[in-house]
Amino acid sequence: MASPARATGARREELVWGLVFAGPWIVGFVLLKLGPILAALYLSFSSYDMLTPLKWAGLGNYARLAADPLFGQTLYNTVYITAIGVPVHVVVAFAIALLLNSGVRGMGFYRTVFYLPSITPVIATSLIWLWFLNPSVGPINLALGAVGLPEPNWLQSELWSKPSIVMVQTWAVGTGIIVFLAGLQGVPNQLYEAAEIDGAAWWAKLRHITVPVMTPTIFFVTLTSVIGHMQVFTEAYVMTKGGPVNTTLFYVYYLFQNGFAYFRMGYAAALAWILFLLILALTYVQLVIAPRWVHYEEAPE
Repeated sequence: MASPARATGARREELVWGLVFAGPWIVGFVLLKLGPILAALYLSFSSYDMLTPLKWAGLGNYARLAADPLFGQTLYNTVYITAIGVPVHVVVAFAIALLLNSGVRGMGFYRTVFYLPSITPVIATSLIWLWFLNPSVGPINLALGAVGLPEPNWLQSELWSKPSIVMVQTWAVGTGIIVFLAGLQGVPNQLYEAAEIDGAAWWAKLRHITVPVMTPTIFFVTLTSVIGHMQVFTEAYVMTKGGPVNTTLFYVYYLFQNGFAYFRMGYAAALAWILFLLILALTYVQLVIAPRWVHYEEAPE
């Protein structure tokens, strides 16, 4: 057992190295991001249209949120896309990572193919999916019609518009796949070998070995996916412009409209800070719940 002095020295050394590696991010945050964040906080209590001098508005922008019907609509749309999109994102990324972790020949090619959509610009992906989901000439509806299935209007339908955005986002799960692949590489083979000796089938090994060992990675992907889905913007901006009937008017898109289309910079800043607090609250809730299902490997004493 290590002495208390040695343990304290190890923790101090770990803290120092942690600050060294985090240093570039800390410096960049202080120099490039902290100022705009504080400026946005001040703007949220002001009335400013970028054309006339800034005026102090107190809590006026925040009071306006309660009377704005689009605030509730955009919040609902964003929560919907997060509640549906995050589980789909995590499950699809994990399933593909399991397949890519096998020793099939040519696996490097398959890994590249699945990762490519993640490094493709979102605007380009959105334009491609505009064609895929075209109700008249899109290949998806042509395939559905060929087998006698209904052909939805997709982005033009109030029912299918949000699921269509989920499909577009799920197309680019490459980053999650890479993270899951890295986690799968860390699962000890000895556990699988012991399970095979006991006669465990593939499903039993997945349920009792792979998933429990991977819970920290699953938690990380879930956490980052929630943050990303709460900020969905480009797909709606390129593909739907918030329609039909505001069904894809997501929170960040509405924030963008207020700031750069209607020049309500103070109101947009208030929306931004509400979003920040919502994401902060969701992150805190996930961190509180995490110890109930996330199992970390205990460090040796």
